Amino acid sequence: MATTDDKLAHSKEDVQDTKASLASDEEFLLKLKEKCSMTDSEWEVRQKTRQMEMEAVSKALSTLSSDDAHDTFAKTFNPSLFQKQGLAQNARRSAAAKLLSSVARRYRNPQLAALAYGVRLDAFTKVKKAIDDMVAQLLKQKADEIKHRDFCVDEFNTNAMQLGKKQRNIVGLKAKIEDLEMSLKELTQALTKLKSEISEMQVQLKQAGQDREMQNNEFQTTVNDQRQTTKLLQAALKLLEGFYGQRSFVQQDQEQAGLAPQGFEEYKKNGASGSVMELIQQIIDDAKAVEAEAIRSEEDAQKAYEEFVKETNASIQAKSEDIVNKSDEKAAVEADLVEAKEELQGASAEHERLTQVRAELHGSCDFIMKNFDMRQAAHDEEVEALKQAKAILSGAKFAEFLQRV
Repeated sequence: MATTDDKLAHSKEDVQDTKASLASDEEFLLKLKEKCSMTDSEWEVRQKTRQMEMEAVSKALSTLSSDDAHDTFAKTFNPSLFQKQGLAQNARRSAAAKLLSSVARRYRNPQLAALAYGVRLDAFTKVKKAIDDMVAQLLKQKADEIKHRDFCVDEFNTNAMQLGKKQRNIVGLKAKIEDLEMSLKELTQALTKLKSEISEMQVQLKQAGQDREMQNNEFQTTVNDQRQTTKLLQAALKLLEGFYGQRSFVQQDQEQAGLAPQGFEEYKKNGASGSVMELIQQIIDDAKAVEAEAIRSEEDAQKAYEEFVKETNASIQAKSEDIVNKSDEKAAVEADLVEAKEELQGASAEHERLTQVRAELHGSCDFIMKNFDMRQAAHDEEVEALKQAKAILSGAKFAEFLQRV
């Protein structure tokens, strides 16, 4: 009971610790959801802003490249303007290349560096196509990183929840195994004690039977001796009574007839004969009393022996049934113990697997989660730089088109 009370106290402490951990996890999850919600909102606003910006730039390019705009610029033809446009072409090409080179150096992006070099050499159409491809690629990388970040957050939360649950399961299984092992030990000790007690009772029964046999033999001997003594003494008493009684009658007859013989003194009865006969009679009575006492003692001893045998056999029967019940209980405890150990082994293996998964998640997610905001800002700046370069090049292309016309 003391051990059980101690376990109960520890279990209550574990429950309180688990509740506190659960409350902390729930608070963390609530804050995480709030933060994710805010991040999603900011992302949606940013996406809408970028989309609106891209649409505005596209519309502006479409307007500037339309036939009406071409006719308007053709009507206002000015050679000096074309000369200035030719100079502006190189300036814009250099400005776009410079912008892309600056961003490429800042974020160490070799693709942007190659594109900046291509701006100085390639035709505008090819460069703008490359810019559009890179913008699409950057936007895809940004979306993939967001998706990866969300995946990491979900996986870390799921893994932490599963690890906590599995840890609690392991603690519970260890406590269960400890209880089962203690119960198994107690049952084994109880069975050993019961078997020892039954063996001791059987020895006592055998000893009691032997003692009873010896007592009965002594009783038979005592009764036989007393009866033989009584028989012999009764025979002797009968002889004495016959002799002294007959002699008394003859003397009485002779005295009445006056025929007492001459020369003999008057016959007198032995005065000690009465005491001897009384003593013999007393011995006979004592022998009968000893026999009666022996018979009563024998009856009491036999009754006590039979009662002892009955109670002992009943106790042996009860203990034998208790052995059967405890043996069944022990077998059930052993089966539960084997099952609990197998569950603990499985839970430990699962806990190890989850720990390995968490380590793999750290290897896959730590970099992206640690640098997520910085990389998202870099992607935004790179995309913005590409759009600005394309806008610059679009103006240069339009001037070149006017020169060809």
